[in-house]
Amino acid sequence: MLRFARNDAGRQQATTLSALGSARAAAGVLAFVIGGVFGTYIGWRPAFGILIAVSAIVFLLSFRLKPDRGRPDIEIDLVGVALAAGAIILISFGFNNLIGWGLALARPNAPFDLLGVSPAPIMIVIGIVLGQAFLSWTHRQQAAGKTPLLALEVIDSPEERCAVYALFTVVALEAALNFTVPLYIQIVQGRSPIATAIAMMPFNLTVFFSAMLIVNLYDRLTPRQIGRFGFALCTIALLWLAFVVRNDWSEIPVLFGLVLFGIGQGSLVTLLFNVLVTASPKVLAGDVGSLRGTTQNLAAAVGTAVAGALLVGLLSTIALGKITASPVLTKELQSQVDLDNITFVSNDRLRSVLEATSGTPQQVEEAVRVNTEARLRALKIGLLIMAGLALLAVIPAGQLPNYRPGEIPDDNAAGHRERTS
Repeated sequence: MLRFARNDAGRQQATTLSALGSARAAAGVLAFVIGGVFGTYIGWRPAFGILIAVSAIVFLLSFRLKPDRGRPDIEIDLVGVALAAGAIILISFGFNNLIGWGLALARPNAPFDLLGVSPAPIMIVIGIVLGQAFLSWTHRQQAAGKTPLLALEVIDSPEERCAVYALFTVVALEAALNFTVPLYIQIVQGRSPIATAIAMMPFNLTVFFSAMLIVNLYDRLTPRQIGRFGFALCTIALLWLAFVVRNDWSEIPVLFGLVLFGIGQGSLVTLLFNVLVTASPKVLAGDVGSLRGTTQNLAAAVGTAVAGALLVGLLSTIALGKITASPVLTKELQSQVDLDNITFVSNDRLRSVLEATSGTPQQVEEAVRVNTEARLRALKIGLLIMAGLALLAVIPAGQLPNYRPGEIPDDNAAGHRERTS
């Protein structure tokens, strides 16, 4: 059992992390609102121009930050940098191109193939191998008394590793939901980007307040309990969304599911930040911050890419099955449509494509019906799979610290971790 002591400084750390999570959620609200307004009324190209201007302003303001003295006695681990960067780049690039290059077999637009296999899964596998090589190299550096790129103390206990796994999962689920719901609203429902921004606002506001208020429960519940409850809420929310989404917008039921997921997600992100920080000495705060940032960014990229590949794959499978089974959609009509690149399109867009074919009005309406049913079924199955992943995440959440209410490990306990039987 870990030795813990009541620590007011740790409580302040928890509050600070809550504020960071809340600020992140607030940024998400602004991103949806501003992006929706610009995308609807002035177009996406001017919106990206505005982002460039904002980035330049932030860059100039960064010079006003208080400088930190460097440590000339520490050399950068260039081999570690190369291994870590290669792993992150290959994993992100592989997941982002699963749809375009193929999940398994290479598609025509893949830059190359290996005996017919898509380069996307190959990149993911190589990236994972490089990640393992980075950990092995870091162990060697640390054993030789050199400064590693990442202090392994921040992930040397099962609790810390489970916190990283749980953080990766909840951020990936958030990214997947942020991809799935706007897809549902804009493609299935046919609504505008500003309507999507407004529809997503309750979710982002819930994350904002949950991340800020969850610290009030730290004196009553342990991290393990909060982690389990948080993932249970995410699971219930995703199951609810899978059963209530319809081709006609059901405002209250869908918003209820988004709010429920936001409560779980906001609580988990703040909690897991807190577990990682308080489990390590203050001198390793930079390593914890790097680990947290890398985990979040990689999880967001993977979550979005996997959600896209999953939904498009489901849509293609369901749509092809329905097209083949339909006696109205003849082989002649199918040959005039590119069935190798089925993706989410609105019914109006589908009608305009079919106008260029020899399809009869009856065939067009049948194709629209197939498209409508296949889209909705793919979204429902996708949400069910996401719910299953959230449920599986209860396992690492069950390994989070289980210290007594109101107790946060101090630096001495976090640094030495004296174990007693």
